[in-house]
Amino acid sequence: MSTKQPLCMFIFTIITLLLPLVARAAVPAWSPPLSTRGRYIVDATGSRFKLKSGNWHGASGTWLGIGDSNSDAMSHYGENSYNIPLGLRYVPINEILDSFEALGVNSIRLPFSNQMIHETATVLDYQVQANQQLKGMTPLQVYDAVIKALTDRGFAVILNNHTNKSKWCCGVSDGNERWNESQTAQQWGDDWVFMARRYKDNPRVVGADLYNEVRRDVMVDPNWGWGNDVDWYAAAQYAGDRILTEANNNLLIIIEGINWIGLPVDGLPHGRPTLSGAYYLSHTLVQSNKLVYSAHFYGYTGPNHSGAIGVGETHDPRYRDLSAADLANTIYSSAAYVALQDQMHFTAPVWISEFGVEGRGIVSTAEVNFFDNFLAFLKQYDLDFAIWPLVGYLENGQGNGWALMNWDRNDPNHKRDGLYDGNDWRRDRWNDLVNSSSLTGPVANSTQWKMLNVNQQDYIKSATLLSRGDWDSGARKASCPDDMRLIGLSRSQNRGLCTDATYGSSLWGPSKDSVVVTNEQYVSSDWAARYTKLQCPPNHYVIGYSLKNGGMSSLVCASSQRAGGLGTTGRTMWFDRQDSRGDGPVGGEWAMGDLKGQCSGNEYIAGVAFTTYKNPGQPAALYCQS
Repeated sequence: MSTKQPLCMFIFTIITLLLPLVARAAVPAWSPPLSTRGRYIVDATGSRFKLKSGNWHGASGTWLGIGDSNSDAMSHYGENSYNIPLGLRYVPINEILDSFEALGVNSIRLPFSNQMIHETATVLDYQVQANQQLKGMTPLQVYDAVIKALTDRGFAVILNNHTNKSKWCCGVSDGNERWNESQTAQQWGDDWVFMARRYKDNPRVVGADLYNEVRRDVMVDPNWGWGNDVDWYAAAQYAGDRILTEANNNLLIIIEGINWIGLPVDGLPHGRPTLSGAYYLSHTLVQSNKLVYSAHFYGYTGPNHSGAIGVGETHDPRYRDLSAADLANTIYSSAAYVALQDQMHFTAPVWISEFGVEGRGIVSTAEVNFFDNFLAFLKQYDLDFAIWPLVGYLENGQGNGWALMNWDRNDPNHKRDGLYDGNDWRRDRWNDLVNSSSLTGPVANSTQWKMLNVNQQDYIKSATLLSRGDWDSGARKASCPDDMRLIGLSRSQNRGLCTDATYGSSLWGPSKDSVVVTNEQYVSSDWAARYTKLQCPPNHYVIGYSLKNGGMSSLVCASSQRAGGLGTTGRTMWFDRQDSRGDGPVGGEWAMGDLKGQCSGNEYIAGVAFTTYKNPGQPAALYCQS
């Protein structure tokens, strides 16, 4: 045996052991577009696509950073010096993407600002020094090039409207607190339609993350469902439906909870609602399988702690102060319940689109414990995630240690000192997270239950009915998405519940024939004596309704394409004195505090009865058929 062989074997063994720490395989193959099934995101084949993501920030504005207070940038962009993803000044883009592959992520949350979209000045040459092909481009053109590079590598890209202005967020009075803080809601919606259309032909651009960390400004709190101009629930519904109907119906619509309300001062109401509002008031999009909710968690913030230093909150614990059990309970009740409670009106994937902790320097035991406890929750419940951030800078080995991949500005070769290069205590924890046990392969179809809410405005979620115009002029109207049917109505709030239970998602069929019913011409029997009845013609089922002066005005009945037709066995379900719900709690509290009628999942609504004398027009009974 040659004396060189043991040495070669030794070197080979060392390289083999180190290889997982410095390189990974390319992004695993997947087929766009993405959609949802229950709590999971799936690709075009119906297989689970777990978002193992990272944030690549910069195009929404950020701090000038160490050694980068360049006066040219300040005069070029005003107070804001960055409108492009970080790292392009020092590192060739392919090297940055190599690092993403090494980290094992399959998707990138790519923030942008509304200001970036409209910026006409080209980037300064020094800002793309390591990427000469980007010279002379506007920030939006650089954003285009970054998206193309990412998607050419196989990454999924999620567009994230992070800020209005190109400025580091997320404080009070920075002009970025709300989607309409520094612009109108119409402008915000127009910008989203523009961005969604811009990347429509790139199928690996998979999502629209509507706005980042909606929160209080100096005087005003955002809310979830009040119907005013700071109603985040309504604004997200508006933008999501516009994107799907006007721009790109393949995108996931990602809605983050409310990040902060109230003044962070002891003794005054304040807190972090996150996704708690969805329990009673969830979103239904014009495409039922495109909704994803999201939330953020950092150790230095808390359930009633904004993360501010020295401004009240002295009695409010931060997440890092909580025990593992209390942290898990808080994450569950404020966000994760949306994914972990099945067959509810709010059930949807939950993407933890920001979390993180510093990985360099002196890190407190509390922060380490938070990170460990938080990762344990992500792994236990198989949640989608995106760490903040992926790219950062160092100055002679010192600097912001939050990023998983850092490049040294002053090193002539801009040496990378990232998760797999230096002494970062998060390395093994990150490896364990991205390789943790997860559901993989085909995801079974899941019964959908979706809420209709006409309290403030029309809530028409059928793309077909939207295209056909106003079926009842002057009335407030609601309808289920095309792949669902109405299964419940509430008494006075005029809410509805939709489902695809038992009959599936193709009940309406390709012809999409429908009938608007405004009188008793199709009533087959006196199934609700002394009550006025609206009933669908034979082989039709209710998909929508309208109201005038709070009372029933019409039903929209879809023609069934089911082989053999719909069953005709019927029963009357009264709900004028108490809840009557055929499947009990299935669907959740879709009309909290109101009387509800809900046919069983193996039935369809064929008619609705109401009185014209006491509580005129309020629905009192459903005619459930099977």
